[in-house]
Amino acid sequence: MSTQRSISPRHKARNRVVILFHRIGLPFGPMHLLTVPGRKSGLPRTTPVAPVIVHGTRYILQAYPDSDWVKNARAAGHGILTRGRRAQQVDLVELPEEERGAVLREFPGQNPRGVGAFVRNGLVTSPRAESFAEAAPRCPVFRATPRARSAG
Repeated sequence: MSTQRSISPRHKARNRVVILFHRIGLPFGPMHLLTVPGRKSGLPRTTPVAPVIVHGTRYILQAYPDSDWVKNARAAGHGILTRGRRAQQVDLVELPEEERGAVLREFPGQNPRGVGAFVRNGLVTSPRAESFAEAAPRCPVFRATPRARSAG
């Protein structure tokens, strides 16, 4: 199964628009912004994501193979999840493959407009929930839980 290795210039432009709208307080659809420190520079890096909620827990899925945000999230283990002007610090824990399928299965029902990216990028073969569950070996999934505040 072939995979697209980077996002297109059109998609990069769309991401900039989504980020702009969030920053002025106008979120839309299921989109949130995920900001994580860069693994080399330490500078904050922001990307739009569409969390999936399963049993009250938020999960963030990767639709683009070899995404920098995934590498940064793995290195940092935390980030900031923003929707409009509301931001929350979160711990990011990558799920093992055997736990990903149940979360991936929920994505098409919760975000039907986002399904196309997974199909175009070769992560899934069809928009069916079962196809998403079968993508567990190819699709990183992070549990995003509110970050515990340190006593200070």
